Amino acid sequence: MRVGTGWDIHMLTEGRALVLGGVKIDSPKGCLGHSDGDALIHAVIDSLLGACSLGDIGTLFPDTDPRYKGISSAILLENVVSLVTENGYRIINVDTTVILQSPKLGPYKDAIRKRMSELLGVDESCFCIKAKTAEHMLGELGTGDAVVCQSACLVE
Repeated sequence: MRVGTGWDIHMLTEGRALVLGGVKIDSPKGCLGHSDGDALIHAVIDSLLGACSLGDIGTLFPDTDPRYKGISSAILLENVVSLVTENGYRIINVDTTVILQSPKLGPYKDAIRKRMSELLGVDESCFCIKAKTAEHMLGELGTGDAVVCQSACLVE
């Protein structure tokens, strides 16, 4: 058994879609990033790569590579899940936390859990998403201008 952790942070800006866990969230602001900016998937990718000692998201999918400009992070995750499997590992479970002042993620958690379990190739009971706010503190997080996502995973 091996454990991995990952996290990601993105600024939120008007004119971008907010996508978390492969699900579009109704919001006036979205993640600024080279790809679609899905900070939840990015954190999960780093936790999986770390657990398997396969590097990190920036090494595999550099933001200097035009092939990844605007790409769906779900595609990146599918590539990483294939890499994990090709290296002889199996994903046991993934536990995540999203820290986002607004919008509230409660109405989206089931859809995110379903989509992420599909992408990871695990039962829905093996993926958890928790949503927290910054209680209007901590700079950009508290003002609703950033999102932080954390992930921990277990592979065998």
